[in-house]
Formats: sequence, structure tokens, C-alpha cells
Amino acid sequence: MKVTVVGAGNVGATVANVVALKKFASEVVLIDIKEGVSEGKAMDMMQCSHALGFDTTVKGVTNDYAATANSDVIVVTSGLPRKPGMTREELVGVNAKIVKSVVEQALKHSPNAIFIIISNPMDAMTYLALKSTGLPRNRVIGMGGMLDSSRFRYYLSEALNKAGPPATPT
Repeated sequence: MKVTVVGAGNVGATVANVVALKKFASEVVLIDIKEGVSEGKAMDMMQCSHALGFDTTVKGVTNDYAATANSDVIVVTSGLPRKPGMTREELVGVNAKIVKSVVEQALKHSPNAIFIIISNPMDAMTYLALKSTGLPRNRVIGMGGMLDSSRFRYYLSEALNKAGPPATPT
């Protein structure tokens, strides 16, 4: 199995590392727009592979979507972080262009891939990826962590003026 991770920031590099460590794929491609970042992180992972006992090949590339060809899964973590004072709605406008470009480029080289969208705001970016690619719903999946669920529960309890039960992982 081949997994591509788009975005070599903290989330993307962690995803690539976990995929390699857990041996979820035989090959991981880490791609980013910043020159040398994904290459350096991939090299770090490969250099510790023997000590950590995994044989997954991790390759870092800069803007070379041809290297992602025939990926089975593409994890999209790219986008700009929210700046202080910026709303999640404002973040949509900023990250929509990035995510749309990423999924379109990746789809050209991996037309059968399943897309997992982590970019924020995840729900809006997943919907955008679904609509812009025309893929069926079972091939574009949003992945949010417990933090988003906890925030939702907090704001809901505030709006209802009632404390809810403790959050449990789903």
C-alpha cells in the first residue's frame, strides 16, 4: 500500500511517522511546498527505521505530485494555521484554495485513491474536496480528533447553560 501525506508540518509529519512505524503501508510519500522540509523529515524517519524496526520506505518531495502516483490513500494536512483573532469562517477562504489545488493535483496522479482530509476547518475542507473532485462520499473522509468534539460539547453546554457528561472517545 502507498500512502501520500500532503503537508509536512507537525500534523503531516506525525501522520507519516505513525504510518511508517505501524507498518500501515510499504511506501509513504511526504510532500510539501517548502523546499527541503519534507525531504529532511523523511530522511529523519528513514535513518531511525532500523532502530525502530520498520521497513516502510519514506520519501520526501517538494511540489512533485508525480511522486505520489498510484497512492492508495492521500492524507491532506496542508493549509495555513488560524492566526490570532481569525475566525474559522475566515480560515475557510484561506485554506479552500490550498486544499482544492492539492486534491486536484493528487487526483490526477492517483485517480483511485481514498482521500482523508485533516486540514482545518476540517468539515468545510472535506466538503470542498468532495465537491471539487466529484468522487463518491466513501472516498473523501474527514478526520477530526477529540478536540473538535470536545469544543462542540463545550459550546453546546454553554448555549444550553447545562453541563454535559464527560466526553468519551468515539
